[in-house]
Amino acid sequence: MATFHIENFGCRATQADAAAIEQQLQGGGFVRADSVERADVVIVNTCTVTASADAQARQAIRAIHSACPSARIMATGCYAQRAPEELAALEGVRWVVGNSHQSLIPLLLGSAPDSSFVPLAQIDVEPMSLSRGPAKILTGNILEQTEVLVAPVEAGDGHTRPILKIQDGCNSRCSYCVIPSVRGRSRSLEPRRVLEEVRRLSAAGHREIVLSGINLGSYGRDLTPRVELGSLLRLILEETAIERLRLSSIEPMDVTQDLLDLFERSERLARHFHIPLQSGSDRILAAMRRWYRSEHYAQRVELIRERLPDAGIGADVIAGFPGETEEDHTATMALIEGLPLTYLHVFSFSKRPGTAAAALNDEVAPATIKRRSHELRALGARKQAAFLEAQAGRTMHVLTLRRCGTDDCGPWTGAIASNYLNVHVEGSWSANQMLGVQTTHAKETYLAGYTCAPV
Repeated sequence: MATFHIENFGCRATQADAAAIEQQLQGGGFVRADSVERADVVIVNTCTVTASADAQARQAIRAIHSACPSARIMATGCYAQRAPEELAALEGVRWVVGNSHQSLIPLLLGSAPDSSFVPLAQIDVEPMSLSRGPAKILTGNILEQTEVLVAPVEAGDGHTRPILKIQDGCNSRCSYCVIPSVRGRSRSLEPRRVLEEVRRLSAAGHREIVLSGINLGSYGRDLTPRVELGSLLRLILEETAIERLRLSSIEPMDVTQDLLDLFERSERLARHFHIPLQSGSDRILAAMRRWYRSEHYAQRVELIRERLPDAGIGADVIAGFPGETEEDHTATMALIEGLPLTYLHVFSFSKRPGTAAAALNDEVAPATIKRRSHELRALGARKQAAFLEAQAGRTMHVLTLRRCGTDDCGPWTGAIASNYLNVHVEGSWSANQMLGVQTTHAKETYLAGYTCAPV
């Protein structure tokens, strides 16, 4: 039997794509290998959100080919969709398959270790065929993609909490973002399919599921009849037994009173909101083609804090967007300082080919970007520490993870709270246990505590 191994890079959506590819291959008779060395085919599932993500993918492919010259390498994912010829030119790469054609991967590979590449003429699609280098390339117009590949990233893949992708693509055109051009228009998994997957995961013993998407708040707007994300959440709560649902990320303008009403009514919805900010300067937000301004963002975050006082609220921020001045950076720092955010994800601006921002000339010096990123990360660390201190002494329901260790007080088990705080629970516990924990004190980036009752 042919064996395969997937090396995955990027976000939760990319992880979900890899899970779907794995499911397809196993259904086609392939056997999953636990390492590159044991695989006949190595699939490198790439990200292209930054230049460093591209470089990481190229470096991984070179390392795989160097360590295992006989392995056949397939590059897929967002980088493969954006610049297939760059990956095809790398030694060892046999196939480059864009996101537009990932469902054809089992057909391309065949069902036997020595099977050859399936000629494009035998595939009932009209791909954009490029012939540079020895690799075969299959990619096409991602805007025509209507399918959402579904296979949860489950516990067997190193995840205690399965990630279920229910939406893909994005209809926005933020000037810095390459994702719409490599993932296509927004499209949603039908509610019936979502319920089927949630029921299956719950029946398998999972206690928490993370719902993910490229633009999760746009879920259902493409369906007929139209379905709102809040309506889907209500269906899941009413018709499944899953104990906790968590949203991966949601845009600020999708945080509505109706959505927060639902969160207030159900403890089964994790008190955690990750809301991209990107900049606190209205001038830069306009240049980024974001559709809100700092005041709108602040109103939504304050609304969450008012309605859900203990919620964890995170934000993405980009440092060094072209034309960003010290005044713009100061505005971002001041906005974040004044908001009840509990952590930050900070990114240095990376010019992406084909985006509107790539044509902007007023670039910020790398040293300045580095300094601003450092200042933002330091602010994020202070916000996180303050939230940890404020939450110490509370009783929380936490889900145990696979992390464990020992400290001065003996063994502990890593866990995650509803509001996304890391908790070190006294004692050794198996993963996927929902525990009642009395937290005692904050330390570095986590809360310490002891169990008061299983839940």
